[in-house]
Amino acid sequence: MQENKPDVSIVIISWKMKDLLHKCLQTIYKFTKDVSFEVIVIDNNSLDGTSEMIETNFPHIKLIKNSENKGVAPARNQGLKEAKGKYILILDADMELVENSVKKLFDFMEATPSCGIVGGKLVDKNLNLQYSCKRFPTLLAFIFRRLEWIKPIKNSSTLRHHTMEDWDHNEIKEVDYVIGACQFFRKEVIEKIGFYDDKIFYGPEDIDFCLRMWKAGWKVYYYPHTYIIHHEQRITKKNLFSKISLKHFAGIFYLYRKYNFRIKV
Repeated sequence: MQENKPDVSIVIISWKMKDLLHKCLQTIYKFTKDVSFEVIVIDNNSLDGTSEMIETNFPHIKLIKNSENKGVAPARNQGLKEAKGKYILILDADMELVENSVKKLFDFMEATPSCGIVGGKLVDKNLNLQYSCKRFPTLLAFIFRRLEWIKPIKNSSTLRHHTMEDWDHNEIKEVDYVIGACQFFRKEVIEKIGFYDDKIFYGPEDIDFCLRMWKAGWKVYYYPHTYIIHHEQRITKKNLFSKISLKHFAGIFYLYRKYNFRIKV
């Protein structure tokens, strides 16, 4: 007898975000209707009660407990290898659904066969737009992103071009990439382009994944007709010299070396 496969596998990694993850999971189950789904959570050794919270409150969730923090790409790949859905939805643990976003993204993908990956509109808790779709960055743009608390840099043409601030984000649009906080893609693309790059502990794995998507002949879309609240933690911008920030910088330079310092299709 053939196993029933869900329409969507929702894959979430979490590291020390128990309360935000709890809210995320609550809203997934509250708002997701008319589409079958499974949830896979990878706990990156949070040591804050995350795994116990899931086992107590969401015992039906497929939980992977890591004995160490494996980083973003390796942990997401653990979830992808367990996923049974036709589609994959990658969500950050600090996301909060307010409507049936999963079904809307699912319907868009079903109606758009050229699309390999799509991201929805992300907003902060005050419903202000977050720039979640972007143009492939120059190395200077990457550096500016770490320094955007400096007003002249934040308002620079280099950074504004990268974050697409010259566009109102109110229409469906082909874009270079959508950030990893919300990536909805066809599981079949993994057979063609592979998993996230395990060599990127934390950082530009989302850029690399979308770039490989384009190179394989799929399109990347931004879909603004549903929105999700993103309680962005911005952990690399709170302390530029923390261990996680240094791993992020290492991921950036690895990415540029990988593509001979030319990140483009």
